[in-house]
Amino acid sequence: MKIYIHIGILIATSLTVTTAGAAKINNANNNQTQQDNTLLKLEDVFTLEYASGTDISNDGQEVFFVRNYMDINSDKKLSNIWKVTNKKKLTPVTDGLNVEYSPTLSPDNTKLAYISTASGTAQVHMSWLNTGKSSQISHLAQTPNNLSWSPDGTQLAFTLFVPTKPKSVVTLPGKPEKANWAEPAIYVDDMYYRTDGVGVNKSGKHHIFVMSADGGAPRQLSFGQQDHTSNLSWSKNGQQIIYSSNNRDDSDLEWTDTNVFSIDINTLHVNQLTDRTGPDTSAKVSPDGKLIAYLGSDQNNKNYENTELYVMQIDGTNKSTLTADLDRSVNDIKWDNNSQNIYISYNDKGETYVAKQPLNGKRVIVAKNLGGLAFGRPYTGSDFDVANDGSIAFTYSTPQRPADVAITKNNKTTVLTSLNEDALGHKTLANIKAINVTSSFDQRNIQAWVAYPPGFEQAKKAGKKYPLILEIHGGPVANYGPHFAAEIQLMAASGYVVVYANPRGSDSYGKEFAQTIYNNYPSQDYDDLMSVVDTVIAQEPINNDELYVTGGSGGGVLTAWIVGHTDRFKAAVVAKPVINWVSFTLTTDIHSFVIKNWFEKMPWEDTAHYMKLSPLSYVGNVTTPTMLLTGEADLRTPIAETEQFYQALKLQNIDTAMVRIPDSFHGIYKRPSNLMSKVAHILWWFEQHP
Repeated sequence: MKIYIHIGILIATSLTVTTAGAAKINNANNNQTQQDNTLLKLEDVFTLEYASGTDISNDGQEVFFVRNYMDINSDKKLSNIWKVTNKKKLTPVTDGLNVEYSPTLSPDNTKLAYISTASGTAQVHMSWLNTGKSSQISHLAQTPNNLSWSPDGTQLAFTLFVPTKPKSVVTLPGKPEKANWAEPAIYVDDMYYRTDGVGVNKSGKHHIFVMSADGGAPRQLSFGQQDHTSNLSWSKNGQQIIYSSNNRDDSDLEWTDTNVFSIDINTLHVNQLTDRTGPDTSAKVSPDGKLIAYLGSDQNNKNYENTELYVMQIDGTNKSTLTADLDRSVNDIKWDNNSQNIYISYNDKGETYVAKQPLNGKRVIVAKNLGGLAFGRPYTGSDFDVANDGSIAFTYSTPQRPADVAITKNNKTTVLTSLNEDALGHKTLANIKAINVTSSFDQRNIQAWVAYPPGFEQAKKAGKKYPLILEIHGGPVANYGPHFAAEIQLMAASGYVVVYANPRGSDSYGKEFAQTIYNNYPSQDYDDLMSVVDTVIAQEPINNDELYVTGGSGGGVLTAWIVGHTDRFKAAVVAKPVINWVSFTLTTDIHSFVIKNWFEKMPWEDTAHYMKLSPLSYVGNVTTPTMLLTGEADLRTPIAETEQFYQALKLQNIDTAMVRIPDSFHGIYKRPSNLMSKVAHILWWFEQHP
């Protein structure tokens, strides 16, 4: 189990970056002329697309998917549903300037349910595939999620937020009928009262609903104080829905302790199927209706635990794990049609695979090169689905392209789409090479990737030396890999060698590797990163006087730590960091989880240890020019963290600047121009410190 403190690090600021301004920045960094269209430019962000949400037909002949694109007029990421055949014929299912997602085929493959904002709010829509007709079939007051078809195709289940009356403890007397008084005070007594990306939480809970697949009024199945936000899976007879939820009285303190339940859609009787302490999620009923596969782990109150694949009988008996020997977390699961195998995806050393896991027997990798969903930075992130004939549809990743749709059958992989060939086919992109480094601290192997700017080999032969950017991932328990990353490519197009790595604490290298930073972050991950930089300098023509460092969220923590421990970098950009672990743990929206799983004691019980790990404690050592960037509405790493470091640097007369992003939460990258602006600020800051 892992919780990321990063969602994205893309920044929008008061600096206006027009097309001409973007070209000016690129000119300053690598002498690129505005007419040179062979290199990736900031404004090219709006030309990028990527696939997600794959759903393959039973016969393996067609794949439905979400086609995500960037609308330059609204400055938003929008999406439509498309279909591609195994013969590479690509056709739209929906169109329009909408956000559409969660394509879900009916059991007989004649209808496709999905969620669309075409009406102005997110609603359930239906496409009748035989006729090509589509229609909105719901009129809900809130956003539906987790669409799931009943086995006979007559009903849809989904989860929906059900608001309740906000708590209020006083009523002010004496208000005249037409008086314009201030908004009433908000009374808060919940542990988690706000959420990054949302703001102050509304009063209410998510519950399970069913409705006719022909439309009509939905019927609420679940009630009470449990929050129902998991996927939904039907029993074979269509009488029960399997889900996961947290039913603890102290769920606010133990919010990752979920269990698997079933609810009878007629009697509403709830039966608890798992009962251990720890997260049990993603339950899927086998096609024959006899078994339930699910993901879970024991609660260890540490920063990471491997998520394993479990199976149990439909009544919750005979639980067993199938992946105890894997030492990797399972991301997603799909049953095969004969209920004898489960397809699983997992990350291994920065790459994502699908393996076929028999109920009895040895697992075999059946699909590779999954990824491409996190197109801003090179994180793992992928979708896959399995047809009745064993064909596997998935989002296909390369370092040169965002996610396309591919299909694998009988060990043969065919890429079905080329969504970015028009945008990137004529561009010269950075080549990405994997390297392995020995850490100076304990000789651990640390994996990293180097992005080489266009023309690198020719310039290398001519004796050119390059500036280098160290780019650090967030999480901190996350991982980078050989995936397309617009930010990395834009930095390389501006003439930098860019290196990114998975230091200790990253996942996809096993539990022990990830847990080395428990109650010890930052620490020797600093040594890992410095060893990576040293190795690249030893192997490539790098100018030692032009080293730069940046990172966001967990990467922002490490960037701030680095400038407090070395002066070898000419400049740094710290994005949405944690600067003071005491203040952070008591102001972040995930405070209870962070304290219980990242530290051994409460902050007031061991303030010295918290401060020992805080970049603020080393701010007196900083001489590196340092820019900070954070969203003003960030609730994950609140902007007060940034302000502490900025003001401390100012008090020491260190060259610094603070970029504040109005109305932006932690995940700033939702606006395409924010990605442009973030990269523009980083490159501008580095250019000011040659």
